[in-house]
Amino acid sequence: MKLRRDVFQAIADPTRRAIISLVALQALTPNAIAENFDYSRQTISKHIQILAECELLEHEQKGREIYYQLNPRGMKQIADFIEPFRKMWDDRFNSLEAVMKKHQSKK
Repeated sequence: MKLRRDVFQAIADPTRRAIISLVALQALTPNAIAENFDYSRQTISKHIQILAECELLEHEQKGREIYYQLNPRGMKQIADFIEPFRKMWDDRFNSLEAVMKKHQSKK
């Protein structure tokens, strides 16, 4: 049985989050990704490998080049986890806003 890395461990690393942000905008080759960092190409390749294993990145071969792009289906697991917290904070901010408006109207 092949062990799959945990998606949350993958995004815990700031370099991997930066890679996700880069490829969210456009598909990039490993070299193009590596140009954005002060790390060796091998280090960036390892980060890319981890993201791909977690299915956060997908790749497409175009000629001799491999292009990595964001995998929206892989990101869904993260979004699904965060959603209840987003709703909770939205409710709290809305309550705070209501209190502040009530306080301002008393002035």
